[in-house]
Amino acid sequence: MLSTFLISLREGLEASLIIGILMAYVIKTGRAGAVRFLWSGAIAAGVLALSFGALLSFTSAHLPTGGEELFAGLTSFAAVAFVTAMVFWMKRSARGISKQLHGKVDDAASIGNFAIAGVAFFSVVREGLETSLFLYADFKTVSQDTRPLTGLILGLASAFAIGYLIFKRSITLNLSKFFRITGIALIVVAAGVLVHGISEFQKRGNLPGASSFLWNFHQKNNIFITMTDGTIGLSGSMTYLQGAIYFIYLVSTLTWFLRVTPSPANPVIPEMPVTPEMPVTKQQVK
Repeated sequence: MLSTFLISLREGLEASLIIGILMAYVIKTGRAGAVRFLWSGAIAAGVLALSFGALLSFTSAHLPTGGEELFAGLTSFAAVAFVTAMVFWMKRSARGISKQLHGKVDDAASIGNFAIAGVAFFSVVREGLETSLFLYADFKTVSQDTRPLTGLILGLASAFAIGYLIFKRSITLNLSKFFRITGIALIVVAAGVLVHGISEFQKRGNLPGASSFLWNFHQKNNIFITMTDGTIGLSGSMTYLQGAIYFIYLVSTLTWFLRVTPSPANPVIPEMPVTPEMPVTKQQVK
């Protein structure tokens, strides 16, 4: 539940901020009539993302045993690659994304409102497709009851609520710290998804060491293992190969992520309330 909540909260808030930036800019520039086109583009992107998630589930459910394991393993690897690239991209580009979106709106406005709807669609659809892929892979990793779905719903609801409050200037949120902390957490979740992908290929016999366990608690009712399985995707058994890849990915990615510094461009969205600049007095100049 915790992992799906975190994924949907992070990705949902990114999408909410993108929509908020676009809406604020078209209203500010006297294009209020384009707001409904923005929403049309964003909703279309959401429908496509949901359809993609449904396609992944349908495909997985109708594959034979060996094919299902191959599909689950490949989607796990793809999800880890996408989410890793996403957290690094967001850390580098978040401060300049507002300016980029404004430029796209200005370019699209010369064509018409449908072009502005296209800006919203393509700005949101990438987040949606990445979220669907990563959530599908994470659902295959964590427990199979209703808790992951509950986490998904709560995460999206929280994300849109926070996004709305930021847009209305009702709360202040340090976005740099938020994306840094959630980025670290997502890397930990991605490590668990990566281990799941390795497990699928070991079951197929494509990778060695399927019976060489670092630990194996599948036959025991261990509360700690149940918690880690439902949060970061570490199940009751791990082979030596899985453990080695988990450690290498986690340490190297976190080290790289914590060393990358964001660009000094404009922030994603101004933090409110903004403190006015204090006037400079003659005494201060002296």
